[in-house]
Amino acid sequence: MSEPASSSIDKDARIAELEAALAARDTLIDTLRHQLAQLRRMTFGQSSEKLALQIEQLELALEELEGEAEVADSRTTDRVPAERVSPVRALPDHLLRAERRIEPEAGSCTCPDCGGALRPLGDDRDEQLDVAPIQWRVIRTVRPKYSCRACEKIVQAPAPAKAITRGKASFATLAHVVVNKFDHHLPLYRQAEMMAAQGIDIDRSTLAGWAGQAAHLLDPIVSRIREEGLKAAKLHTDDTPVPMLVPGKGRTAQARLWAYVVDDRASGAATPALAWYRFTPDRSGIHPQSELRSFTGLLQADGYAGYEKLYEGNRIREVACWAHFRRKIFECHQTSPTPLTTDLLTRIAGLYRIEEDVRGQPPDIRRRQRQEQARPQIDALRGAIDDALRRLSPKSAMAKALAYGRKRWDALTRYIDDGIAEIDNNIAERAIRAIAIGRKNWLFAGSKAGGERAAATYSVIETAKLNGVEPQAYIADVIEKIASGWPASRWDELMPWNWTAQSAPVSMAA
Repeated sequence: MSEPASSSIDKDARIAELEAALAARDTLIDTLRHQLAQLRRMTFGQSSEKLALQIEQLELALEELEGEAEVADSRTTDRVPAERVSPVRALPDHLLRAERRIEPEAGSCTCPDCGGALRPLGDDRDEQLDVAPIQWRVIRTVRPKYSCRACEKIVQAPAPAKAITRGKASFATLAHVVVNKFDHHLPLYRQAEMMAAQGIDIDRSTLAGWAGQAAHLLDPIVSRIREEGLKAAKLHTDDTPVPMLVPGKGRTAQARLWAYVVDDRASGAATPALAWYRFTPDRSGIHPQSELRSFTGLLQADGYAGYEKLYEGNRIREVACWAHFRRKIFECHQTSPTPLTTDLLTRIAGLYRIEEDVRGQPPDIRRRQRQEQARPQIDALRGAIDDALRRLSPKSAMAKALAYGRKRWDALTRYIDDGIAEIDNNIAERAIRAIAIGRKNWLFAGSKAGGERAAATYSVIETAKLNGVEPQAYIADVIEKIASGWPASRWDELMPWNWTAQSAPVSMAA
């Protein structure tokens, strides 16, 4: 065989090998994407640390593979024709455009070959997403003084409101600091380091003062969010531990942050979604009892004993969480899978499939479909649980898990009879998740006052996000209006569900 023919065969074999490798890589990427989508769609057990870790691991693996795929594709574009053409997505219209015009090296007047005159024939356009480092600037406010030639009266515009009295931070700066800390999970000392890298020397304690002032200005918004939340017919609540520094002792105590959430979008409601948070030095039941003393309606929560007094007198009706019940069974299944655990998990998954079908439907439709479809399944599930409890040792982990559910059976099944209720308390668990992530970065609350400021700031940020509002722009605008004397009779106009970004705050204006 001739050398050119052999070379051609080797090249074809190499191309086939590369195509097979690319196909295998694409298959793996598609598989990981499918697995990740399935985990994200799961409507139960979302607070499980193992599930969260699995999602994070899949995301990291997918990032690595997709990164390698981009590099490999860019190297082989000219050699191996692509089988699939990726869709070209237009970049958002609201982004600032900077045009770069590239003319031919020979100019736009004379043909480089024959010297003839050139005429416009159109152009090729391409857009790329670009980023510039955060740009700090100084706003200099100038107020000219004038004097009257006749009476010597001095005329000058009044000084605008300042975010910090005799301070150097604008309202936009305050919003930037608190959103970075509580939404992007950047502790103040890291923010100070990032600012120092750009030549701005701001002490961490100064940043803490700015964050405190922002929280103070937001107090009317937080109070209004809470007032509206207590009027709702259904609340979701959950809590999470937050270490609090004990002054003078060099150690931390276990404080708590409680989340109270109103979100009825799954039952087709047009009422605003909102969340407010409370910081307490401990987990005593007196805290939720005091917070909800004026609330009447459904309370979706876990089985914490501190809620029990709330249910006395039927002013507040308990709706228990199937995700908590399922989690206890799943933990037994992970340790020692049996036909019983498999059967129970399959039955509970069937209840969640019904919820997927009724999500977004009005309460009456949700109630009717639950009565028709979920009720028979729940009755059969109760029979299976009762039969298992008769056979299991009361001291076994599985028996304790099932006893947990049977003890709360009325509360677990209450959602069937009320169309606004949810099958689980994942709405509250999602509201807690941001705190759990941030807690890993800012470590602990420095004091009770610091914890209360954090709760207030979380209330505004999370409510803004629930209503599709960008928190930083919202906070910058609202605190400037409040500091400038916004009338209390018009608080409703500033609430996240009514606020619109009609114009940038003065401090953010170009």
